[in-house]
Amino acid sequence: MATCKHVASATLHPPLPFHSVYRDDCTICFDSIDDPAGLDVCLHCFNGGCSGERSHGKLHAQQGHHPLAVNIKRTRKRKQRADGEPPEKISKLAIKAETDEDRYDVQTDVHCFECGVIGIEKSGELGKVVDGVLKANTYARQQEVQAWEQEMIPCEHTLCLDQEPGNVIASGDLSQCSGCDLKENLWLCLTCGNLGCGRQQMGGLPGNSHAKAHSQSTNHPVAVKLGSLTAEGNADIYCYSCDDEKVDPELVSHLANWGIDIAGRIKTEKSLTEMQIEENLRWEFSMTTEDGKEMKPLFGRGFTGLKNLGNSCYLASVLQSLFAMPEFAERYYRPEEAVSTVGMPAEDLEIQLRKLADGLLSGRYSKPDSDVYSSEETTEQPHQKGIAPAMLKHLIGRGHTEFSTMRQQDSFELLLHLLKLITRSQQASQSQYKNVTDPVQACRFVMEQKLQCLNCKKVRYRQDEMENLSVAVPIKRVESPSSDAVMVNGVEQKDVVKFEPVTLKQCLDDFTRAEAVELTCSGCKSCGFIKQSLFKTFPTILAVNARRFEIVNWVPTKQDVPVIVGDEVLDFEAYRSRGKQPDEEELPEDQGAGESSKSGAFVPNEVALEMLMSMGFPKVRCEKALHASGNADPDVAATWLFEHMADPDIDTPLNLGSGAASSGRVVGAIDPEKIESLGNMGFSAPQARQALKETGGDMERAVDWLFNHPDAVGDFGENESAAIEPSVAPAVVAVEDTKPAHFKLNSIVCHKGTSIHAGHYVAFVRKQLKEGGEGWVLFNDEKVALGADAEEMKKFAYIYFFRRETV
Repeated sequence: MATCKHVASATLHPPLPFHSVYRDDCTICFDSIDDPAGLDVCLHCFNGGCSGERSHGKLHAQQGHHPLAVNIKRTRKRKQRADGEPPEKISKLAIKAETDEDRYDVQTDVHCFECGVIGIEKSGELGKVVDGVLKANTYARQQEVQAWEQEMIPCEHTLCLDQEPGNVIASGDLSQCSGCDLKENLWLCLTCGNLGCGRQQMGGLPGNSHAKAHSQSTNHPVAVKLGSLTAEGNADIYCYSCDDEKVDPELVSHLANWGIDIAGRIKTEKSLTEMQIEENLRWEFSMTTEDGKEMKPLFGRGFTGLKNLGNSCYLASVLQSLFAMPEFAERYYRPEEAVSTVGMPAEDLEIQLRKLADGLLSGRYSKPDSDVYSSEETTEQPHQKGIAPAMLKHLIGRGHTEFSTMRQQDSFELLLHLLKLITRSQQASQSQYKNVTDPVQACRFVMEQKLQCLNCKKVRYRQDEMENLSVAVPIKRVESPSSDAVMVNGVEQKDVVKFEPVTLKQCLDDFTRAEAVELTCSGCKSCGFIKQSLFKTFPTILAVNARRFEIVNWVPTKQDVPVIVGDEVLDFEAYRSRGKQPDEEELPEDQGAGESSKSGAFVPNEVALEMLMSMGFPKVRCEKALHASGNADPDVAATWLFEHMADPDIDTPLNLGSGAASSGRVVGAIDPEKIESLGNMGFSAPQARQALKETGGDMERAVDWLFNHPDAVGDFGENESAAIEPSVAPAVVAVEDTKPAHFKLNSIVCHKGTSIHAGHYVAFVRKQLKEGGEGWVLFNDEKVALGADAEEMKKFAYIYFFRRETV
């Protein structure tokens, strides 16, 4: 075996549980360990770089001065069957447990990029590092596990665990179930120290349920899986009384009661969470039309699917819709422009968006998955593996209470969040790359709101820049005739609720229609106004969210109301604002709706408050939503309400008194680390300080505040203990827009399910087909096919993406 001088001189250590090990795919592109050239995993920092024609692994070694890497190649094992033996039928309801060792052959080779030496001997400390890389959770799996685990909580049984007098259990007594011969999947009762095997688990782990039987006979509730213990104090904790996975905050002391010191423990078995994730990702969904015909799979440039990362279809559908737009495709798909591999490419949003664009648009990953779909194993048409944007998903969700989890989320909320992140990242990207423009600008437009007093006829105009429309869908029930019946779970159901179809034009007409609002005129002091919102300018990309929700017992419930929208060009000219007319007289300026009084008290935007209350929300909740969401846009406030319906203090009255506390501003010193973090985004220290004071020290809200107040003077810290007066956002100056407002539907995000936080999302995108002409293409996670059901699915779309027609 070969040797290299860098092995002796380098300081190498096996990865610890908190280290990110990128051995799934390259951090710059989606080339992976399954490619013929394999993946080069840096033994210094565990970055993954492709070893093929792009050689991102070599580029990382040169730029980061990390010469040593282990090349990992993985090939699918082929099942051998005797001559004449028929292929085994695959059942969707019986998924066989199969480990990575059963599925793949893995080859490794340690080499030095600087010396050019290959085949370096994997012995001593180097061997331990390589072995650690191969055994460690990959970065993607690590993030998935953390996302699932962060939702686990303690219970009364773990918090109030009553242990019997302690004693030291001999290590030999911790190697076998007390009720049978099993030596794995062993669970220690934290009450008495009994060791029993668990239930038979997915992934092939055996079990005879002796731990559960012990709990039932003794009423000892809590057990820990010994094989899942790590030196950091992590482990599987199961409460049989709650019949659920839990967290034990005092696990270290509870184990010490039985003489078990977790320092130096090495996890020997997969946790329940890891096995659950693996099983979820193996599930296959059928791609057939309603009449049972298989959909035609598509491959090539622009026809690449996104692998489901565990309830990630809400993300995949939005990404497919956005990157079908030229503005986003051209901004991030730059195959001739190299990106830097210094630092942590996986933590760089610009790099990960470019990686996604290359994966979706290059066509290099859009190939039939011969490993899974071979003619021997199934009669289904071959689809593709898809690419797994795990690094991008982590960056999008980082620090966000919802998108950082593994639960299903609202795709429209994700769209709003993603557009903000992309805009924020532009400033940093402009300093590194040329010709960088914000693609979100194509989504922006100006809405002009007109208020006119019914008595004196004086008017007031306000302009707001927006990136989307959220329109309510009229919900009108149609009672089914008594003779009508449908079959639900094999049972005949009558009087099924149906809804009257509406057109998207009706929804837009309602959104832009003039309506009466109860406001007091500052001029004539009478009560009563007419309010209307129209487009002052039109975007290139118009995203429209169709809200099919109604409040049922204070719970937002999604109703399947058909919305009719055709493929023809839609004329939006009827929704254009003509601005202030010569014969109109403006109202005098005063403390208008939504502005703070001179005393600093928070005053809810009266128009927005009235609109929210008309939806059926209590006044207390409406005030709280406006306070938390910027006190301007009722749609944004309504979204906040939907997100926080379950908050325990949702009905606690908001303190609307004067002073900094009422507006959420911070009184006192600001955390300098937060100021530095905002400074790294391009904001000055005074601006960062002011934003943090205005938002109670919340980083997420502070960034939003800064983008909404670009001309803020800032707080220079002369009096840190004093609350600062809020600055007023500069008025939006709409650029004159005289081009025809003609739009055509380009893509849709569809949702099936009764709740936005459950069910399944898919995208339909209008594409140029290889056979010629346009057609609707279905993106269902990793599977891409000619969208046979597009016309029907358009009726139930959740987000519509329109493109403005050029003249």
